[in-house]
Amino acid sequence: MSDNKEVITCPACGNYMQKIFMPEAGVNIDICLEGCGGILFDNREFQKFDEPHEKIDEILEAIKDKTFIKVDESETRTCPLCNVPMVKMGAGSAGVQIDVCNVCGAKFLDNGELQKIRTAGEAGEETDRLDSLMNSLYADNLKDVIGNRQVPSKTSSRRKFFEDLVYKLITK
Repeated sequence: MSDNKEVITCPACGNYMQKIFMPEAGVNIDICLEGCGGILFDNREFQKFDEPHEKIDEILEAIKDKTFIKVDESETRTCPLCNVPMVKMGAGSAGVQIDVCNVCGAKFLDNGELQKIRTAGEAGEETDRLDSLMNSLYADNLKDVIGNRQVPSKTSSRRKFFEDLVYKLITK
C-alpha cells in the first residue's frame, strides 16, 4: 500500500490525525496531535523509524510540549485505512504491544511507544558492545593468567570481576 493521503481518524481516540512529512523517508506519518498522541504508520513505514539511528526529528518536534489524553491501550483498535480490527503484536525487546492491521499492514503506536522501541534498540546495541568488550578483556586476561588451562565458567569469580570492571568503566 502506498502512502495514505486521506485525512483519517485516530483508532484510539477518534480525533483527526495530522500528517507530518518525513523528508528523509519521503513519507507522511499520521499523528494524533489533538488527542492521544498516537502514531499510525502505513504499510512498511514503521521499519524506517524503529531503529535508534533513524531520524525522527519531525515527529519529536510535532509532539514537543503537547499534553495528550489517556486512552485504554488494551482496547481493540479498528484500522482507519481499511476498517477492520487490528491485532496486538509485541514490538522487539521493549515490552510494547502495538496494533497491527493484518489486511493493509498499518501499525498504530500509542503515545510514547515509538520512543520505547527505539530506546530498547539502543540499549540492545549498547549491551552487545559491552558484552563484546567484557568478553575481549576477559579472554585476554585469561590467556595471560592461565595459559592453555580450562577457561572458568560464566559464573566464576574471575568473570564476575571483569563484568564489574566493564560496568564501572562505562558508567563513569
